[in-house]
Amino acid sequence: MFTEPQPIALPVTAVTCLEDRAHVERTAVLDLDAGVQRLRLGPVGALAVDRTLHAELTSDHPATVLDVRIVREWTPRGPVPPGEEDSALRHREHALEEERLAVEQHRDRLRGRLDLLGRLAADLLREIGEGAGFGESEGPRWGRELDRVDAERETYGEELRTVEARLTALTAELAGIRRAMELAEEEPAELVAHVELTVEAAAAGPVRLRLSHLTPCALWRPAYRAVLDGGSLTLETDAMVWQRTGEDWSDVRLTLSTARSSLATEPPRLVEDRLTLKDRSAAERRTIDVELREEEIATLGPAPVVGLPGVDDGGEARVLHSPAPVSVPSDGRAHRVPISSFRAPAGGEYACSPELSPLVTQVVRCENLSGHALLAGPVDLVRGGGFIGRGTLDFTAPGALTELAFGSRDDFRVLRRTEESRDTTGLTQRTVVTRTVRLHVSRFSAPGEEEGRVVVLRERIPVSEVSAVDVRLRAEACTPAPDEVDDEGIVRWTVRMPPGGRRTVTLVYELSATAKVAGL
Repeated sequence: MFTEPQPIALPVTAVTCLEDRAHVERTAVLDLDAGVQRLRLGPVGALAVDRTLHAELTSDHPATVLDVRIVREWTPRGPVPPGEEDSALRHREHALEEERLAVEQHRDRLRGRLDLLGRLAADLLREIGEGAGFGESEGPRWGRELDRVDAERETYGEELRTVEARLTALTAELAGIRRAMELAEEEPAELVAHVELTVEAAAAGPVRLRLSHLTPCALWRPAYRAVLDGGSLTLETDAMVWQRTGEDWSDVRLTLSTARSSLATEPPRLVEDRLTLKDRSAAERRTIDVELREEEIATLGPAPVVGLPGVDDGGEARVLHSPAPVSVPSDGRAHRVPISSFRAPAGGEYACSPELSPLVTQVVRCENLSGHALLAGPVDLVRGGGFIGRGTLDFTAPGALTELAFGSRDDFRVLRRTEESRDTTGLTQRTVVTRTVRLHVSRFSAPGEEEGRVVVLRERIPVSEVSAVDVRLRAEACTPAPDEVDDEGIVRWTVRMPPGGRRTVTLVYELSATAKVAGL
């Protein structure tokens, strides 16, 4: 079968960007002849995965796809003007090429003029010979004409010798620069791929082809922009898209998915898990070893990694669509693609956890009205018309409350002091550890400010996992009494701070353990 040497354009029309690759879809209209024929389509990105290549004809024309494959070949790179990132040698080579072309054109014009002057001198000598044969005598005029032609031939001849000398020098300098570039900046050939499609058509006519495949070197991550304006919050959802597949995506329908096609779909293998029992020793029966440890509350999502994190989709594949066609060049840089935006009423509080940080932070909460899940990602925070920093947005289901921290307040100061006392009772030999935490909160206000602010303070008490250790909150000794104590040991106070006010919050709790407990 004969293959047309000139390939048929096969542009990218739709892209589904996954977590670490992209599914590319291309469409083209083919004008088929009757019978079996092989078509050359492309060029396409050389990184396309062969085993994912799929082609189908989407019209009612009687035609069938017999074979489709990707053919790659190394081709030298075509000459292109140097850019800003190219070396001085390449810029000098380009300048010499342009100058040599101009000198060659000037040389050709001089040669043409000298040839014309030579023919003019020959015609003048023939006229002199013919006139002398007929008895004509115009010596002065013939002399002036010959002198003028000889002078012009000498002038243009000298200019031609100068131009040829300059052209020889340019050729020598250009050859030296190219030898230096071959040693220092030799560029490898470019890998170009085309699609060879073999089809069989019962009759001639147009048919629409849809071809798809996977390609690496493309990924996306969610990004957000939160604007706080009074009592409302505007949250814009964007996608940061990187791609270096070897071809630009121009005006494509972009779909963003959290599906992980690289993961295996087979269930994990079952292995035996043996449990064994053994008697405790006498020392183990006499004592109980305990220790205080920090336990982070587990949440859904991937484990944190160094560098670019994965996409936290809450354990379910999510699909987002770009509302308009987008263009993403193949430059490996991040390109921001708008996805959605919503405005919702926002409520919040000024919160502080002094054990973690002495700063009072403005926390804003609003309902997710975007119509889709908000994936975990960075968020740019804007308040009062200015950029105040960057935070992190956790995974939020549609309709659920999302929580954002809009930076700390400089007009609050929190100081934390702790005290501990240890006592042992005589009869039961129980060890009682009493811990007192005092939080000193102060507010700095501008002159004339009269508005009060409410600050939510959170502290924690240990949570016992063994019956031999008891943790008790002494509510009567706490000033003021806590507003709430949850099952995870978080104690909360709501403190109203007037302008220039100072408050002290005291937390007292006891840890008591029997004599058999060691390590407390």
